[in-house]
Amino acid sequence: MSHSRRKYSEEYKREAVALALQPEASIAEVARGLGINAGNLHRWIKEYEAPDKKAFTGHGNPRDEEVAKLKRELAQVKKERDFLREAAAYFAKQPK
Repeated sequence: MSHSRRKYSEEYKREAVALALQPEASIAEVARGLGINAGNLHRWIKEYEAPDKKAFTGHGNPRDEEVAKLKRELAQVKKERDFLREAAAYFAKQPK
């Protein structure tokens, strides 16, 4: 059985690293959410933070970029939903 390596675009890697570096995110959760190996994500973070190299010189797949963009948008929408839910609960408690 042959295993083909998945290739990820520079944009996809940058987005994955950005998600992993958010204060409320853990690398394992981000990797699991993106369907990638946590070891890959750790390597990408090190590559991204290395001052002497250009990060992410690989080629990659445009589909991966779209998936990363959609996951980023979904995370933003979830934050907005949670904020609105909390605001609604706060105002529902206010005496009239």
